[in-house]
Amino acid sequence: MASSHYSRTYHRFPLRYPVIYGGAPFLGEGILNNLSLMGCSILSDRAVLCGSHVRVSVLLPNQNPTVSIELGTIKWVRSNEFGVEFISLPLEARKRLNNALRGELIKLLQGRSVRNEVPECSIG
Repeated sequence: MASSHYSRTYHRFPLRYPVIYGGAPFLGEGILNNLSLMGCSILSDRAVLCGSHVRVSVLLPNQNPTVSIELGTIKWVRSNEFGVEFISLPLEARKRLNNALRGELIKLLQGRSVRNEVPECSIG
């Protein structure tokens, strides 16, 4: 299958959350592999069709109910992984997703800050 060029606007964070997804003619469970404000990739052993519309429910840690992406498009498929671009996301779901990603961004920046610290020299 020839792949078309696809570029991302937002940084994707490597996260692992359970998901349920469905579209015509498939329904499955998987593991979210990475997440951004506008898309994600999902690992699953179910076959999906590139270009299909899909609904995705993500179980974020310590949050109930799931975050529901009402409408997404499958942009690419590679083996047992596929990428979803979010098309329709209710406001409440977008707020919850923003909060989760804000926490991940803070962790990422704190990790970079710690790695970039220059150790002090001791004179003695």
